[in-house]
Amino acid sequence: MKAFLMHPDQDFDLQRELPPHQAALTQDLELDTLFDAMARGDQFLFQVAERAVLSSLQDPEAIIYRQQVLTDCLQQPAIVRELYGIAVEALQREKKIWGVFMNSPDTILHHSMQVLELFVGILKRLRTIADSHAGKFRSEGFTRFFAMLAADLDNEYFVIVEAHLQELKFRRGVLVSAELGKGNKGIHHILRRTPELSWMERLSLGTRSGYGFTIPDRDENGFKALEDLRARGINQVANALAQSTDHIRSFFAMLRTELGFYVGCLNLHERLADKGEPTCFPQPVASDTRALAAQGLYDVCLALHINARVVGNEVDADNRSLVMITGANQGGKSTFLRSVGVAQLMLQCGMFVGAHSLCASVVDRVFTHFKREEDATMESGKLDEELSRMSEIADAITPYSMLLCNESFAATNEREGSEIARQVIRALLDSGVVVYFVTHLFDLAHGFYQQELATALFLRAERQPDGRRTFRLVEGEPLPTSYGEDSYRRIFGAAPDPAPATVADIRP
Repeated sequence: MKAFLMHPDQDFDLQRELPPHQAALTQDLELDTLFDAMARGDQFLFQVAERAVLSSLQDPEAIIYRQQVLTDCLQQPAIVRELYGIAVEALQREKKIWGVFMNSPDTILHHSMQVLELFVGILKRLRTIADSHAGKFRSEGFTRFFAMLAADLDNEYFVIVEAHLQELKFRRGVLVSAELGKGNKGIHHILRRTPELSWMERLSLGTRSGYGFTIPDRDENGFKALEDLRARGINQVANALAQSTDHIRSFFAMLRTELGFYVGCLNLHERLADKGEPTCFPQPVASDTRALAAQGLYDVCLALHINARVVGNEVDADNRSLVMITGANQGGKSTFLRSVGVAQLMLQCGMFVGAHSLCASVVDRVFTHFKREEDATMESGKLDEELSRMSEIADAITPYSMLLCNESFAATNEREGSEIARQVIRALLDSGVVVYFVTHLFDLAHGFYQQELATALFLRAERQPDGRRTFRLVEGEPLPTSYGEDSYRRIFGAAPDPAPATVADIRP
């Protein structure tokens, strides 16, 4: 039995190794906030959410398959949570069945029978849910799942299993056949079905064929030999039953894992809906097309952090390989960058995203290169540390990757930082990488703007004449001002004397 709720043709691999850059990605995009919201304190759900989000799908059809399953989950949350609860219950109750020192066929058989009796009862509950609610689900994943339950867990299956369980209690004793081998040693021990006795045979009135013997009460060697004979006879049956219980246990474990992802999505969706934040299922596009167009795109992690509603952005970056983001300090540039990264990851694991609408091409990996705070433990300067991280990214990045840079190479002066960034960006663009770059380096941003690249988009954090920030980004030419008077006014309450400004030296 297979669930196939995460992939159309394979199980979800919870033990899959995470990408080497996942630590930086999680830190820069604040993904732990997302995972916490999905988990609601459940460490297992946190692990599933982390693996699913960071293990991106790259086939649009596979993404749509998972979106359709999630759509069913959003429409039938109570049933999905009940299915998940059944899987969790099966695994938890199975752990409570005493199974220590299972080193003999008898103990293996006894434990396996107890587990199978438990699983049969729970499988019946799954079948009941399938019979009652299968018609409410429309996705290929759930339709196939319920069809599997109906076909594999039909009435005949339960009749056969329960009959075997009754037979294996050996109320009529154990009947074993064997052959004589070399030295008259028994070989080819086979467990036989014990025939039903007629009432005359039970009263010892009927005729019996064969020979028998009785072991004296104190004949320990005799009893040991008889136990050995019994063990030889039931060994294959005990192993077969243990394998059967392992198979069903694996089914419940996979069902728990795959439904766990969707339960996490339900938890997240409920949090965002309670705040009135919009969500939508994005449209994935093949990686050979450069696409990113969104309406009302916002940072889901920020929305989970604050009580107020967050501001969404409209962006049309179709056919753009470089998106350069500049503008006033505290204007929403870094937040927008995170919203792009989080949305890309949520899209590629088959989730909804925080937006009114989103259409984006898939990428094979998302990389981040954000500024780091001062660290007293660093053995080299901040610029060296930034260059080292960029070198590691360059070793792993591919032409179908996305790189999000936030104030990269700002640890040095304007001229040197701009030149380093310029060379890095050109090399990445030449390799086919999509680059989103937040910077206050005017020389860098304006230099690219003057080139009038058809594949470049320039966004600027909007600022009202009175200094208010709208936290929206608009298309616009990079400006050679830091809006330092805004900081002065905020601190001292009055604007300073006018003075020319050429470098945006206040970081966003």
